[in-house]
Amino acid sequence: MAPNDSAQATGEAKEPGAGRRKATRYLVPIGVAGVAAATIGLVPALAASGDPSLPKISAQQLIEKMAASETQQLSGTMKISTDLGLPGLGSLGAFAPKGGGSDKSAAPEAKLTELASGTHTLRVAADGPDRQKVSILEDAAEYSLIHNGDDVWAYDSASNQAYHSQRGAAGAGKEHGRKAPGEGVPTTPKALADEVLKNVDPTTAVSVDGTAQIAGRDAYQLLIKPKQSGSTIGSVRIAVDAKTGVPLKFTLSPSAGGKAVVDAGFTKVDFSKPSASTFTFSPPKGAKVTEDDGKQERSHKAEQGLPGGLGNFGDAKNAKNSKVIGEGWTAIAAFDTGGKGIPKADESKGGGDAQKFLDSLGTKVSGKFGNGTVFTTRLVNALITDNGKVYVGAVTKDALVAAANSGQ
Repeated sequence: MAPNDSAQATGEAKEPGAGRRKATRYLVPIGVAGVAAATIGLVPALAASGDPSLPKISAQQLIEKMAASETQQLSGTMKISTDLGLPGLGSLGAFAPKGGGSDKSAAPEAKLTELASGTHTLRVAADGPDRQKVSILEDAAEYSLIHNGDDVWAYDSASNQAYHSQRGAAGAGKEHGRKAPGEGVPTTPKALADEVLKNVDPTTAVSVDGTAQIAGRDAYQLLIKPKQSGSTIGSVRIAVDAKTGVPLKFTLSPSAGGKAVVDAGFTKVDFSKPSASTFTFSPPKGAKVTEDDGKQERSHKAEQGLPGGLGNFGDAKNAKNSKVIGEGWTAIAAFDTGGKGIPKADESKGGGDAQKFLDSLGTKVSGKFGNGTVFTTRLVNALITDNGKVYVGAVTKDALVAAANSGQ
C-alpha cells in the first residue's frame, strides 16, 4: 500500500521555520506565482512508471527528510513544461521582442526568461555550492550557464557569444540594484519546492499522497493544497526521493483543472560526483565575449520591448501605499501607481499592436471602485483600475473586484 498520511499545517505538518513575519506568510501564492512566471523554470514531468511500496511516512517526517538532505552532488537531464495560458509571441506583431541584431546577448537574464513558456530539455550538474551547470538543449544549439568558484560563464552556441562575470562583479551589481547572474531563477525541482515549503502556513493542507517512480528512483509524493477557496492554485505536488530526500519532480496544478501550469522533473539523475571538467569553460575561437563588471546597465530590459511608452507604466519603485489584502493562498497585493490607469499606446510610435495585445488580454470590469481592466493568466490575475490602483494575486477575477470594492 502507498503511504497516505494527511496532516494540516496547523497540526502534524507544522510550518517550517515557525515565527516568520506575518506579512511573509501572507505572500504564499504570490511567491508560488513568481516561481511559475519568472522562472519558472525548469522541467515537465516524467510519468510515474509504477507505484513502489515504501515504508509509511508522515508529511512532517517527509518535510524534515527534505530539510535534512545533505546531497550536494548530482547530474542529470530534466524537462520543463510551463503553460501560463499566454498567447505566443507570433500573435504580438510589433509588440513581440525582436531577436538577433546587436542587442542579442548570451547574458543569463536574456536567455533564462525563455523557460517561462513551452517545453524545454535541460542538462544539470552540481558539486556543492560553488559549482553548478545548467544547459538548455535545443534542436541545433545549446545554451550553458556555468558557475565555478568566483567565475560565472554563459555561452550560446547559436550566436557564438559568451558572457563572463566574477564574484566581485556580482557584488558590484547588487550595489547598482542588479541581481547576480542567474540569481532568482530556480533550476531544479528542489529550488522550486523550497520556494513553496518556506511559505507553508495555517491556510495550507499538507499530506503524503502515495508514491511514484521518477527517473528510475522510488519517491514519496508530498501534496500541498490551499484550504481556502478562491485561489487559482489547485495543488502543488512534489516527488521526493525516498533515499536522499531530494525533490525529483515538481507539479503546480491550477484550481480550474486541465494541464499543469508548471511540470518539472528529472528524466535521468545520478547522485555521484560530477567530473571536474564539467565546470570548466573556455570561449571557443572567434566567440564574442562580454565581460560584466556589474556596473553597467543591462543592454536589454524587458520593458524596452513595449512600444508607445508602455514600458514606463506601473514602475514598482513609484508605487505608493503598497499593502497585502487577505492571507495565505488568497492574499492580494495592492498598490497605487500614482497614475491614471492603463495608458493608451501611441500608434504613431508603433504602439498599435501593443494596444491590441493588451485589449485582447484584458476584461473590462466595474464596481464600487469605478472601472478597470482585469488581466488574466492560468495562475496570476491582476486588476488595474482607471485611477491607477493595482490588485494582483493568484486569485479569481471576482476576488480582485471584491478587494477593489472594499476600498483598501
